[in-house]
Parts: sequence; structure tokens; C-alpha cells
Amino acid sequence: MRLVSAFSVILVLGACGLPRSGPSTSEILAGSVENGGQTNIVYVDDRVARVSIINTPLGFSRAYLNAGAISVDRIRAGDELSITIWENVENGLMVAPGASSTSLKSIQVDQLGNIFVPYAGVVRASGRTAEELRVDITRLLARQTPDPQIEVRRKAGEAAVVNVVGGVNAQGVYALSAANRRLTSVLAVAGGVSIDPAGTKITVQRGGESGSIWLRDLYANPENDINLRAHDRIIVEKDQRYFTVLGASSGQTRVDFLSSDPTVVDALSAVNGLNGQIADPRGIFIFRMEPAEIANAVLETDEFTTPQRLAYVIDLTKEESIFTAQSFQIRDRDTIYITEAPFVSWSRVLETVAGTVNTLDSLATIAGVL
Repeated sequence: MRLVSAFSVILVLGACGLPRSGPSTSEILAGSVENGGQTNIVYVDDRVARVSIINTPLGFSRAYLNAGAISVDRIRAGDELSITIWENVENGLMVAPGASSTSLKSIQVDQLGNIFVPYAGVVRASGRTAEELRVDITRLLARQTPDPQIEVRRKAGEAAVVNVVGGVNAQGVYALSAANRRLTSVLAVAGGVSIDPAGTKITVQRGGESGSIWLRDLYANPENDINLRAHDRIIVEKDQRYFTVLGASSGQTRVDFLSSDPTVVDALSAVNGLNGQIADPRGIFIFRMEPAEIANAVLETDEFTTPQRLAYVIDLTKEESIFTAQSFQIRDRDTIYITEAPFVSWSRVLETVAGTVNTLDSLATIAGVL
């Protein structure tokens, strides 16, 4: 009687199913295009890994890379100047009695590039260095006071600044100077990057253009350390791409990209690999909507004109698949699903049957006592 009951339980369990982490390999394959479904099943080999790659390198355009260093010493509209004047006479034009000098502070260069200096008049400042402006003011004042001595100091205004926002320790507006007119130097002035550098992207917006680069590439290649321009906007941000790992892994989770082009091996290591007790290393699926051109290349056809559902399969029990997994590229929004080994379902059934039989024994014992 107990054996019959046990088999009855097995049949019931087979009909209704037990809790599990997701579909089995056979169930996924049953939904393939070959079986009337909508998903193209592709077993990954070296050819598939190669033709499915989409190169998404970041880098600055030649316009950015070829831009020469601007002369940050040149005065621009919006800059603030301070002018100190020394006169060699007792009753000078501008110096108070008993004093040897006077200072004209916070003189702002107007939008036409000019400033006004008493007794010198309107003087062109924009495009000149502080030294060139000093010589000109000296010449103009010398007409009215003997041998004036002039000092001109410049404070960069809004016309020679860049904005730094995002993942830095000190967001703000920074003036360009001889010491910091390149991208890395401005990032240093802004306190450095405050987010994980492994997945950090730097974007420089200039007028209607924009260029981006990975932080590690910025420091790896000196050519990428571009010269900045006034009003550049520098955005430091975390890579927004991610993939999701589900099924019989050691950690089911959403994972942010930690490199520009992660592979299947990188993705599995990010979640501490497969769950060795239940995972089926022959059934690692990567689900993805592929553009038509990639789908055609992978499936060796030319029939597709719209994106296609593809489920890539990797069998890690094969030696060559380990190398393939090292080259198969994971892309943004991929879902990696690891199936359970076939014995896991049977183990659950047997455990449930054993529990059911024990329960029946217990009930029979109680009934006998009563």
C-alpha cells in the first residue's frame, strides 16, 4: 500500500511540478524556432563568438585630439583685472597725497574686450597678455605723468572656465590656467574621481559636440589627455550598462559592467561562478535581442530585417568552450541563465516522496493508536 501511495505521489508531482530556479534545458530548447517557438538557439563556438562581437570603443574625435593648447595667459572678456600705478611725483594724477601708489581693483573686461583706466581712457584688453596691457597703459599714462610704473594682474573670469560635474570629490567651476588646461590636470584640481575607476566614463561636452573615454584609457594613452577649451563641460559618471544573472549561479543578481567589454568568464566570476551543487555546466544560456545584421551573421543567413531573439548556449564541460567563454562578449542588458542539472529535479522529487511516505507512516501509527 505504501509503495502504491509513493508512486501516486510521484505522478502527482510530475503533473504539478516542484519549486525550482527556472526552466530546464529541454524546456528552453522546446521554445526554439525549430520547434515552433520564437527563439533562435545558437551553440557558441569560435566563429559565433567572433561574428557576434560589437565593438563599442570610446574615444575622442580628431577635432578633440588635434586641438592645440589655448593661450590661457591671454585676457578675455569677463576676466577681472587689478592695476597698480606708481607715480614719481609728489602730486600725481591718481596717487593720494603722501602715498606712492594707487590700486584699481576688480576692473572687469567688458563684452567688447575693453576696460576703462582714468587718464588713459578706454583700453583694449582682450587678446593681450597682462604684460602687453601693462606696456600699453604705461605708454598712455606717460603722456600725463612722468615715468609711471604699472603692474597688471589678471583673474580668469567666466570666459576661461570649465565645469566639472559628477563623480569627482569637488564638483565646481574651474579657471583654466597654464598649470591646468588639460583634462587630467582639471580632474586633479577637482579632487580626483570619487567612484570606482574600473567603470568610470569621462565625457567632454564642447558646444554642440560630445566625446567620451574610459578613465583607464585616458591614463593609459597620453594622446587622450586633450587640451580643454573655455566653457567645456566635463562629466564624470559610472558606466550605466549592466547584465543579469539568473538560475543556478552562486549569486542571482544584476551586475554593473566593471570593464568596457566583459566576457562570459568575467560575468560568471562577478557572481562567484556556478553553484556547484545544482548547476548544469552544459546549459549556460545568454538571452539577447540581436540586431538584424548580427543575427544574419550568426545564423549565416540574410533573411532578417528586424531584431531577433537569440539564446546562446555554452557547454563548459568541453575544453574548447572554456576558451570560447573567454572571448564571447557580454553586452548591455544581457540575461545569463544557468540551468539546473537534471538530477536536481529528481532529488527534489525523491525528497518529497520520502517526506510523504514518512507522513503516511506517522498517520498510520496515529490511526492505530486511536
